[in-house]
Amino acid sequence: MLNTVTYDGPAGTPLLIAHGLFGSARNWGVIAKRLAATRPVITVDMRNHAGSAWYDSHSYPDMAADLAGVITQPTDVMGHSMGGKAAMVLALTQPALVNRLVVADIAPVTYTHSQMGPIAAMRGVDLAGIESRGDAKAQLTGLEPGVAEFLLQSLDMKEKRWRLNLDVLAAEMDKIIGFPDVSGQFDGPTLFLSGANSPYVQREARPQIKALFPGAIFAKIPGAGHWLHAEKPREFAAAVSAFLE
Repeated sequence: MLNTVTYDGPAGTPLLIAHGLFGSARNWGVIAKRLAATRPVITVDMRNHAGSAWYDSHSYPDMAADLAGVITQPTDVMGHSMGGKAAMVLALTQPALVNRLVVADIAPVTYTHSQMGPIAAMRGVDLAGIESRGDAKAQLTGLEPGVAEFLLQSLDMKEKRWRLNLDVLAAEMDKIIGFPDVSGQFDGPTLFLSGANSPYVQREARPQIKALFPGAIFAKIPGAGHWLHAEKPREFAAAVSAFLE
């Protein structure tokens, strides 16, 4: 079972939230609290992340099965980036579990970029020698603005260890940036919500999206990039709420 954080809300269809690569359930606390005004919300730590168990694999079928293990009734499901791909595979393989689907800034395609840079940066930190997060941040070099702060949320200062299974995430990176060959369709309501400044969901991907999710609709949040939920939390929560309600 995945580690979960539950936000109680009025009775209704629950919402399950799956975070992206290097993230955690607590990254979604602000959004979860907003959305819990109208429904129960459950955020999860994905496998090999934060408080969930470590495994030797990190495939999307495995991650989708993990999400299925949390669901006890038909549920609305939302995933961002890696979590969005896991949510899509869940909806395609076990559609009876998914009521509505929200996919945040990702498409069911293989990407050419790798996320090995952040892994190399985290591996380069001398964990035994740090006394503060500031010490660790000073050693996290070669990253885009804001990435170091994001990664530091997964640093356990007490144990002086990353709460990320870096070895497996590195070994499975091709699977993470890819998308499995999944047959079938999810016919339920689906929202592909993207950042207007993000390159992750290109118009060229829409035929593939529509083939798998014929009921898909598309929306963009102005002024937001890939981390749309963190950059524009009010707008993001409003868009998701409008779709789910």
